[in-house]
Amino acid sequence: MVIVYDGECPFCRNYVRLMGLSKAVGNVDLVNARTLHPAVWKLVELGYDLNEGMAAIYGGKIYYGSDAVVLLSSMTNGRGWAGRFLAVLLRRPARARFLYPYMKVGRQFALKILGKPLICFEAFEWVGAVQFGAVLGRERQVGQHVVLAVVH
Repeated sequence: MVIVYDGECPFCRNYVRLMGLSKAVGNVDLVNARTLHPAVWKLVELGYDLNEGMAAIYGGKIYYGSDAVVLLSSMTNGRGWAGRFLAVLLRRPARARFLYPYMKVGRQFALKILGKPLICFEAFEWVGAVQFGAVLGRERQVGQHVVLAVVH
């Protein structure tokens, strides 16, 4: 299983941690959507906007937004009382679809308070032809977005 989420968002980080998926699923690859990880590239190429929702890749299928939350919540009982509460709350698709927009607003508010920009996926198009070995680990902020620095 691969989970792609905004690693700068405290709500996203804590949700993924509270689900305790490694006990339920085994090998779980947690991927920060702000990196040039191959899973991020694949999702961006397929048209997924990771500013609008997290993604889970499981069994060859992509689960996005509220569908990802339902999948993760249904696979575990969570860790601690907060994790168990979230798992029970979000494993029903109708409830997750209703709550997910509020979760996105919470993420945007938290990023604004923390002074963190949204993820700039236009940068992925800009560096699309660059091989992963040529990517530097630096980033710079342009307006409200993060642009990843690359060399050819």
